[in-house]
Amino acid sequence: MTTNYAITAGRAAPLGASFDGDGVNFAVFSENATRMQVCLFSEDGKEETARIDLPERDGDVWHGYVSGLRPGQQYGLRAHGPFDPANGHRFNHNKLLIDPYAKRLTGHPEWDDRLMGYTVGHEDADLSFDERDSAPVMPRCVIEDPAFSWGDDSPPATPIHESIIYEAHVKGFTAKRLDVDAPGTFIGMASDPMLEYLNKLGITAIELLPAQAFLNDRFLTEKGLTNYWGYQTLGFFAPEPRYLHRAQIAEFQQMVARFHSAGIEVIMDVVYNHTCEGNEMGPTLAFKGLDNASYYRLTDDRRYYINDTGTGNTVNVDNPMVLRMIMDSLRYWVEVMHVDGFRFDLCSTLGRVGDGGFDRGAAFFDALRQDPVLTRVKLIAEPWDIGPGGYQLGGFPPPFLEWNDKYRDTVRRFWRRDPGEAPDLADRLLGSAIQFDHSGRPATSSVNLLTAHDGFTLHDVVSYNERHNEANGEDGKDGHGENYSDNMGAEGVTDDEAINAARAQRKRNMIATLLLSQGTPMILAGDEFGNSQDGNNNAYNQDSEISWLHWEDVDDDYLAFVTRMIAFRKSHPILRQKLFLHAEERAEDGMEDVFWHAPDGGRMRDEHWNDPELRCLAVELRTASTSPDYATENTAIFVVLNAGGPLEITLPEPSEGHAWIWEIDTSRPDGVAENEAKARFDMPGEAVCVFALMPSA
Repeated sequence: MTTNYAITAGRAAPLGASFDGDGVNFAVFSENATRMQVCLFSEDGKEETARIDLPERDGDVWHGYVSGLRPGQQYGLRAHGPFDPANGHRFNHNKLLIDPYAKRLTGHPEWDDRLMGYTVGHEDADLSFDERDSAPVMPRCVIEDPAFSWGDDSPPATPIHESIIYEAHVKGFTAKRLDVDAPGTFIGMASDPMLEYLNKLGITAIELLPAQAFLNDRFLTEKGLTNYWGYQTLGFFAPEPRYLHRAQIAEFQQMVARFHSAGIEVIMDVVYNHTCEGNEMGPTLAFKGLDNASYYRLTDDRRYYINDTGTGNTVNVDNPMVLRMIMDSLRYWVEVMHVDGFRFDLCSTLGRVGDGGFDRGAAFFDALRQDPVLTRVKLIAEPWDIGPGGYQLGGFPPPFLEWNDKYRDTVRRFWRRDPGEAPDLADRLLGSAIQFDHSGRPATSSVNLLTAHDGFTLHDVVSYNERHNEANGEDGKDGHGENYSDNMGAEGVTDDEAINAARAQRKRNMIATLLLSQGTPMILAGDEFGNSQDGNNNAYNQDSEISWLHWEDVDDDYLAFVTRMIAFRKSHPILRQKLFLHAEERAEDGMEDVFWHAPDGGRMRDEHWNDPELRCLAVELRTASTSPDYATENTAIFVVLNAGGPLEITLPEPSEGHAWIWEIDTSRPDGVAENEAKARFDMPGEAVCVFALMPSA
């Protein structure tokens, strides 16, 4: 091992390893360390060639500049300091650490007891000290020059009210595609066939499951399984190595540029609420060894971790340097990687302050809302965690959008014919105003979803009553127990044509409901063509046929229907308004902007709404009474959602010079209505029908 490197003081900013053309500046935050070392490795990463002490400390940032280092140099960190777990300190210089700001990692830790800062099996448990070097089983950080020739790339900047979000897994999206280069990678994801497919479908934004570097949990690898979803972040700046075809971060940038060229935004699902290091019995990989007491929220006795996330630890966003890391990471992905937005996993955790209570004015939210870079991208919250008071749907400040699980559950229950669901569905159809109509928030704040990665696919919602998670190795007990699903008469795959037809119709009803609702629709990849996970509703560890999209089994008829519904939404601004509809009269014509009709054409009354057996909703939608965005021409959309049997419906009286055009009928496999719209029509059972008010010829 050599130390023959010219090192000078360098700078305290930016944090991380920064190449300037002549050498590399290293800057590492640690409030409680007593010494910080950069470890350099040979080209193949096998030999540690140097340990360099960072010579300067500016506040809590250790820094130094090493001349002659180039991109591609592999490195890691070692932090010296007190090993005093009882007081929150877990320094162990024998453990090679990931730089929190590393732009690329060579791979993943290899599970071995040497990764632990304590001696596994010792009677003192985590209070013991392990002296073995973890470098042989740790990945290396890689110095990168992230400059990329973007050409004329510019973000599509699709307005929220025009967005159709598509949640997809980087590997699973293309793992079974035979017509793409490098399937299962960033390169494959943005290949020509996939871009053409998404454009034809009508998608405006793809939301990637975690693509930052993450860990394969030990308990999974010991079972021969994999962390597939990726909610165990190891590096907040580095792309996940397994998604890189040639180990180049430019592959991510190329993917984004290609999506942008197709008019599609890229939204990243990010996990800043916890890390992959677990609790006091977890490994020492990065943050725990750099400054455990700063990076994590600890209990009052300082030995243990607050676990509002269910993963063993909670990131300490109250610490300004930890908050800075998160903000730096977000800005990096926007400015350097050109992403268009973020979906924040367990976002309630990021709003916990002081004693752990949620505060919509927390430092994290304030920092985001004032940041000139981040205020121009889309911000989506998963509005819950498992901590006290963690369910915060509707509680986030603008400009956040929020995943709306109440929308998901209400739609499922309504079409399952549960009693008393119609009034709730009426609220969900209009953007869930009860949650979101405050603080100047638009109706688009509600991200409406039928399904997501966590749970059944849409096909499985209509095919299974019970979860079938045996492949996960947890005796089938993991995952949600209540899915509000309905197998329609047979559990799983069946040859019964009547059941299969009923399932297909219910899927058409549900996707039509989604695309006719005010709010921002999100579709789970594969739901548009009938993808199934064989009843597994928690496929987090299934990097297998269970989770990969089954492109060989595409239901072309259903795919055509979903494509048509997306196009219908896009062609009718009334269906994607930013303002909430509250049955207020419009100044220009005195018409109410929303009108709920009884089947006989009259107004819905309290006795209708209070009837638990109400199965049919008929609503007339117009431009909001105070909308500045749309022309005030006298058009409308009339939607009938009927989860009951056939009945006769009276259409509203059309405006002078206009007529109702029957556009959608989900009782038909193609959804195309062939019957002429009349004043009274026979509404099919368990179907959705849609009429558009258009000028008469």
